[in-house]
Amino acid sequence: MQPRIRPLERGDRQTWESLFAAYATFYKTEVPTGGFDSVWGWIFDDDNDFWCDVAETDGQLVGFVQYQLMHRSLGGTMVCYLSDLYVESTTRGFGLGRAMIDHVIEFAGANNIPHVRWLTQEFNYPARTLYDTYIPKSDFILYSVPATSS
Repeated sequence: MQPRIRPLERGDRQTWESLFAAYATFYKTEVPTGGFDSVWGWIFDDDNDFWCDVAETDGQLVGFVQYQLMHRSLGGTMVCYLSDLYVESTTRGFGLGRAMIDHVIEFAGANNIPHVRWLTQEFNYPARTLYDTYIPKSDFILYSVPATSS
């Protein structure tokens, strides 16, 4: 299965929303009200360093990767943060995830960004098997605390 990886296009919205909703379900969460519109806006805002590329096989969108730039203060550089990666369950195991990760790594290299980073959940063993082929997991632990309003 040889994917074509290309930038998300405005005409892809319905399929992208379906894939994004499936991604949220996989991680046992929901896209909040207005969430589709917010993320869609980031993708198509030329002043926002946030991108979405899709994997297409046989003319069908079967996955996406969303990534953005992030400051790395200790390195004094930017890193590319791969924020979301999803492949439709029926097309997993054919190299689509690797192709999309490699695509982001190539983007980073072409833009002189020294590293690509991402997170996954502990239970995501199939994905971790792929990710471990790039580099062993780090020893950092993520904390995510809700903000309080004043």
